Amino acid sequence: MEPFKCNLKKYRQLAGMTQDELAGKVGVRRETIIRLEAAKYNPSLKLAIDISRAVGAPIEELFIFD
Repeated sequence: MEPFKCNLKKYRQLAGMTQDELAGKVGVRRETIIRLEAAKYNPSLKLAIDISRAVGAPIEELFIFD
């Protein structure tokens, strides 16, 4: 799989949320958020949309695929 860049941590912090809070809002475990922030997990489209809405940032800013 092609590597990608993840800006989730930056936008999560700007939204004033902890990893636990974001995980609860989007219905995943905190470990999933940790893996996403480390760019070690490729999110489903639904999860990417849910995260985008939760942090108030466009998907294209959160997950950058080359």
